Amino acid sequence: MTWPVRLGLLTLVLASYWGAYQHGRSVERSDALAASAQRDGSVRLAEAVGERAAREEEQQRAKAQEETRAHAYKQHQVADAGATGADAAGERLQHDADQFAAAVSCPGPDTVAVARGQAATRAAMVLSDLLTRADARAGELAKAYDQARIAGQQCSNEYDQLTRGASLNH
Repeated sequence: MTWPVRLGLLTLVLASYWGAYQHGRSVERSDALAASAQRDGSVRLAEAVGERAAREEEQQRAKAQEETRAHAYKQHQVADAGATGADAAGERLQHDADQFAAAVSCPGPDTVAVARGQAATRAAMVLSDLLTRADARAGELAKAYDQARIAGQQCSNEYDQLTRGASLNH
């Protein structure tokens, strides 16, 4: 065999090795790309599932908070109705005290009895005024207490729901 033929054969062998090497690299790249795409798809799927679960959990928390707020609103309505009833009872008591103060005075010919009646009337009016103020203040305090109690219960319930939800995730 001549020198140019040997060189041609050697070039042909080297070219075939080079072609086989390049083919192997391209197959390896395509396998790596396929594995990467599959991994990326799995990651995206896991992210989507995680986002959906987080969204559902947030919706459940929001629903629980809304239920707690609705319950607190009903409690406020009940407390307000009770306060209205207490105000009406206080007004009746005030009316009775005013009538008693008016009935204490006793007109008559005896000046000592009239003076005693006037003193008793003034004392009854002072007591009536004190009763009115005390009743009004008691109503204000009861209303403030009811509002604070209901708000505290609502806050406690919402906190419990938040911590219960957080403890389920960990």
